[in-house]
Order: sequence, then C-alpha cells, then structure tokens
Amino acid sequence: MQIQIVCVGKLKEKYWSLGVDEYVKRLRAYARIDIRELADEKTPDSMSPAEEEQVRTREGERILAALKQDAHVVALAIDGETWSSEQLAAHMEKQAVYEGGSVAFVIGGSLGLSPAVLSRADKKLSFGRMTYPHQMMRVILLEQVYRAFKINRGEPYHK
Repeated sequence: MQIQIVCVGKLKEKYWSLGVDEYVKRLRAYARIDIRELADEKTPDSMSPAEEEQVRTREGERILAALKQDAHVVALAIDGETWSSEQLAAHMEKQAVYEGGSVAFVIGGSLGLSPAVLSRADKKLSFGRMTYPHQMMRVILLEQVYRAFKINRGEPYHK
C-alpha cells in the first residue's frame, strides 16, 4: 500500500521529527510512506477574512499539486467524520484491497484547508472538535495509521 502524507509547514522542534521518524520506521514494514512538507504562508496576527482566504488558497494550490492523481484523499478537517481506530483500519483495508491501494492524508496549515482541497477530498476525517497544532497532528496521524495496520493484521499493539 502507498501512504502519502501531504502537510503544510515544516517540523521545527526535534521531538516532533523524532516522533515522525519513529512511526515512519515502523510503517515501512506495511506500506510505502511518502511525506510531503509544503511551505506555509506567513500569517500575521491581524489578518482580514479575505487575507486568510488568500493564505488558504495559496497553500491549497500547493497541496493539490502535490497529490497523486489516483490517490484516495482523506483531508483532516475539524468538521469531518469522527472514526474509531477500527473504522480507520477498515477504511484503509478497503482502499488497499478494492480501491487501488493509494491513500493520501492532508494536513493543512494554521488556518485550515481551502475549499478546493476539501472538494478534492474523498473523505473528511476529524480527530475531534479540538484544534491541534499541525506538527502534533502529523505524529498523531502516523500513530493511528500504524495502529490501523496492526489492527488489520491482527497483531498486538499496546493499548
């Protein structure tokens, strides 16, 4: 299976990079992992709604350009569906077996995703109504993808 993570912004702190590296290492036994870090736009503290939309649009253009044409796209969005780990595992298993085996997860920047990215998404997934830093979200997502593979293989994993 091919897993692509398209994310806006670079990991700045070493501890986030170490977490990502650990889960990528674990996931290599199950899938090919491609993480695309895209440049984020500068976001001053005081922006008008129009300026915020311009930032989302510019970041969205970069996201859309990075996505593989045949990928099943899952956008992380606060208004998306909330799944259990088992539901994510079932969704990924379906993609692996019946839908071509390529899944792209999208993590937006600090202002979220553009309407164009959301309309390109096949699914919108929420990790709850709370807002997380996008750097932390990358680690959380990779952990859940790893957990999904363990569930699908019937392999033990800590609870």
